Amino acid sequence: MEEKTLKNLMDAFAGESQANRKYLAYAKKAEKDGNTNAAKLFRAASDAEALHAQKHLEVAGKIKATQENLKDAVAGETYEFESMYPEFLKAAEAEGNKAAINTFTLAMEAEKVHAKLYKEALENIDKTEEVSYYLCPVCGNIETSVPDKCSICGVPGSKFIKY
Repeated sequence: MEEKTLKNLMDAFAGESQANRKYLAYAKKAEKDGNTNAAKLFRAASDAEALHAQKHLEVAGKIKATQENLKDAVAGETYEFESMYPEFLKAAEAEGNKAAINTFTLAMEAEKVHAKLYKEALENIDKTEEVSYYLCPVCGNIETSVPDKCSICGVPGSKFIKY
């Protein structure tokens, strides 16, 4: 694949991925505001953007065998908690932005867990026993069983979402 097309596919993937998440956030806000129709439109558009992003990633040749995808996920999560978020935290601390410090810290701690879980999945790739995962809806922590409370942000385990 030509370098320019690959770059364009990856830029399109990034843009579509961001739009997907942004529109989902807009949908949640519209629901809170009582605007059901806008919420439905934002959810539909969010799903459409996710479809676009996935197709761009596929055409770019970035979706590999599960083992390779797990290795890529470990590398990405590790980069986030070792390099990206520490730098973001330094800037937020220097600027005294407490909200940014909080969101970066929670995400950084959750990324450590994600990397660990991806490593475990890679190590256990041939095991067929089904595993359930539980997502903290506040900080993004993932557990393999429902905790009493989130080890990162303290949210009650009863709020966790099962996968």
